[in-house]
Amino acid sequence: MLITNIGELSTNTRAGVLRDAAVLVEDGRIVWVGTAADTPFRADEVVDAGGRAVIPGFVDSHSHIVFGGDRAEEFEARMAGEKYAAGGIRSTVSATRDATDEELGARLRGFIDEMRAQGTTTVEIKSGYGLDVETEERLVRLAAEVTDEVTFLGAHVVPAEYADDPDGYVDLVTGPMLDACAPHARWIDVFCETGAFNVAQSRRVLEAGIARGLAPRVHAGQLGPGDGVRMAVDLGAASVDHGTYLTDDDVAALAASRTVLTLLPGVEFSTRQPYPDARRLIDAGVTVALACDTNPGSSFTSSMPFCIAVAVRDMGMTPGEALWAATAGGAAALRRDDIGIIAPGARADLVLLDATSHVHLSYRPGVPLVRSVWKDGVVV
Repeated sequence: MLITNIGELSTNTRAGVLRDAAVLVEDGRIVWVGTAADTPFRADEVVDAGGRAVIPGFVDSHSHIVFGGDRAEEFEARMAGEKYAAGGIRSTVSATRDATDEELGARLRGFIDEMRAQGTTTVEIKSGYGLDVETEERLVRLAAEVTDEVTFLGAHVVPAEYADDPDGYVDLVTGPMLDACAPHARWIDVFCETGAFNVAQSRRVLEAGIARGLAPRVHAGQLGPGDGVRMAVDLGAASVDHGTYLTDDDVAALAASRTVLTLLPGVEFSTRQPYPDARRLIDAGVTVALACDTNPGSSFTSSMPFCIAVAVRDMGMTPGEALWAATAGGAAALRRDDIGIIAPGARADLVLLDATSHVHLSYRPGVPLVRSVWKDGVVV
């Protein structure tokens, strides 16, 4: 398949942004990128982009899309002035435990379709709404049916039945729950935050997962400053997610490491917390990703274009930086080099915009600009 007459091609490589470009795809991979006039191939299928922009498929490296119920009433209360707290997670746990595999799976696939329609071609999915061995295993197993990027997040919050014994719950997470969930997961995560898990408990969870072959990720710095970011860097975590509250030492530690800081604009939008200063992070040399954090409590959006627009409007990013963070940045947060770029050898995950430039993603917020999406070279 040859996609030609591309007005603007954002490669996320040293080639930068190409004009009047073309891309050749074979067997789900990109095999050639260049100017349309220099195309040296004949193709079985030719797609005329009509002078529109083509970008890499979005890489959403943080989501929680296997769950039951919703929390619309909680959102309404926050908009009336109530402060967000992590405890609302427990209400979703009850609905999730009560849902059947068929119900959870159907809803999960609905979210995947919703994301793909908006240009997302790779998504990471966390568990964390079961908080018992049986339900957590169900969640990671269902997630593994739709993505290779599955994260075991049994340490999301302490469930009600362990309210008086949080260390006992950590024993469960690092023992029987990890045994049941590790075969379905690539990653392990923990919510290191006041109201969830302290640094010592978080370290126990992550080190147990690492010993089972899972790579670490960390929720930290969402509700206030703490030591979670530096713990994550110390353990070589692929990403620290949220980072709403970061000290100068946190920023310096991130800048000196491979750990990506994943910003989640939908959370601040939905909780009315202050937006992180992405300009501060980028200027300090931190690798920044953008993700939706699709979940029923603090960020019930699946739209990466929306998150890009918010990041540009309220977090100090340029349109180009925000696009990179939502594609190549997300790939870095997943330690992947085969997605988030348009280059020979990469997966043919591509998005054709109904616009002449990627700038329109933030210039025209709320407008459905995604015209076509290819996942591994196949229209989805």
